[in-house]
Amino acid sequence: MSIFSKIAAGEIPSYKCAENDKFYAFLDISPLAKGHTLVIPRRETDYIFDMEDGELADFQVFAKKVATALRAAFPCKKVAQVVLGLEVPHAHIHLIPINSEADVDFRKEHLKLSEAEFKEISEKIYAEFKKL
Repeated sequence: MSIFSKIAAGEIPSYKCAENDKFYAFLDISPLAKGHTLVIPRRETDYIFDMEDGELADFQVFAKKVATALRAAFPCKKVAQVVLGLEVPHAHIHLIPINSEADVDFRKEHLKLSEAEFKEISEKIYAEFKKL
């Protein structure tokens, strides 16, 4: 069982931003920007393109809803979607509020946020998600 499956199951704490019965979204603990969110399927799948077509479509629609909430909570030009998939063997989408392409450089220094900041950010995104 991957660390992301344990997070989605509530076995490991996370800063929840959105959820439904199929998918879960939570803050990246090493964010590139305030609001950097990870979206995962609850069903563990290592490679995003191994997902069934319908599940992948639903995954993208859920990520779109999270991106809409994220943009409402943290105004930005766009929300970037990045799929790397090498760091954890569980399909996941990074959603990152951006104002330029340079904001999506994973080599740059990541933000260091306090527990209170993470909590405030996740609650802000979740509140916007619930409005949708």
